[in-house]
This record gives sequence, C-alpha cells and structure tokens, in this order.
Amino acid sequence: MNQLSRTKLKERKRRKTSPELIKTIDLAMKNPSWNFLVKELSSSTRKTPSVNLKDIDAKVKTGDTIVITGKILSKGNLTKKIRICALSISHSALERLKESKSEFIKLKEEIVKNKKAEGIKLIK
Repeated sequence: MNQLSRTKLKERKRRKTSPELIKTIDLAMKNPSWNFLVKELSSSTRKTPSVNLKDIDAKVKTGDTIVITGKILSKGNLTKKIRICALSISHSALERLKESKSEFIKLKEEIVKNKKAEGIKLIK
C-alpha cells in the first residue's frame, strides 16, 4: 500500500465536512497503531464502502472484532455474535445486530478504547 505523507493526509482531512469523521481521522492520526485507517478515512466519500450484514457474516468467525470504514446496511442476516466498529449503521441493521446479540460501537470509540489496535479485522 502506498504511504501518503502526513501533510497530504491533513490536507485531505481539511476537505471533510462531517465533524464525526474529522474527529475519527484526528484520533487515528495521533495513534500509530491506527495509521492504516487514516488513508481510507481521508479518501473520497465515493470510495467509502457500504457493507451488508450477509457479507460480514460470510467473512467473520464468532467472537471477531471487525472494522468497517463506511456504513453497515441491513441486507441479509447475521448468525454469529461479533463486535462491529464502523462510522455509521442503518437503523434496520442495528436492529438485526441486536437480534444476533452482536455489539456495535462507533469507530472513534474503538480507537480510544483499543489503543494498540489488537484483535481487529478490517473489512472493505
């Protein structure tokens, strides 16, 4: 993966309009363990992934902690109990997560809680 300079990443961050996204990028930039996310978070919003629950279910095992740099959508069902960290989630997807007893937290909360980025799996 090509590395971008910190100056270029800060320039990309200045173009963002969402306060929550800006805060998330700031937290990821301050923590070296989470630097792998900064490039994806600061890129164009057109490139931000939207991931359905059925795609998540196919790629994870029970007990995994996954990170999604975009939005979670509700198509399909989740059959495993997992922990999901993402920028946003649709209301119906959140309801389905509760049915499967899985946990959802915002990405910035995970960056603060898990400083070393241990045990996470990135899904695009």
